[in-house]
Amino acid sequence: MTYDSEDVEKILEIALTRKQEGEFSREQLVEMASELGISSNILETTEQKWLAQQKEEGSQRTFNTFRRRAFWAHFVSFLAVNLFLILLNLITSPSYFWAIFPILGWGLGLFFHWWSVYRTEFRSQESEFRMNSERKSG
Repeated sequence: MTYDSEDVEKILEIALTRKQEGEFSREQLVEMASELGISSNILETTEQKWLAQQKEEGSQRTFNTFRRRAFWAHFVSFLAVNLFLILLNLITSPSYFWAIFPILGWGLGLFFHWWSVYRTEFRSQESEFRMNSERKSG
């Protein structure tokens, strides 16, 4: 009996999902690749690329977590200092609300910090991540 590539892909996909332990050894991976006619050189190259991609994705997640934590620390300090300034303003000169000026200035900076951390534009975050990585390694 012969199978076309689409059938083979479906059969292997079903077999992989039914495998209970969900993990394969390197030997099993090499054996499956050889059964599929994939040379060891191609497998090795692909495996190295995959490992590098996994490492970079982990670094990206770590970097994004660092950026989010830095933003939240900035936000908490913004709240604490500005609440103190509002109380100070109400105690010293309740007729003139001068605390609005540091709140607006710092709030603008906080907004841009939020924008740089949580914007949806992935390319700029990736380029910033790469620049940060190059700075650390260089």
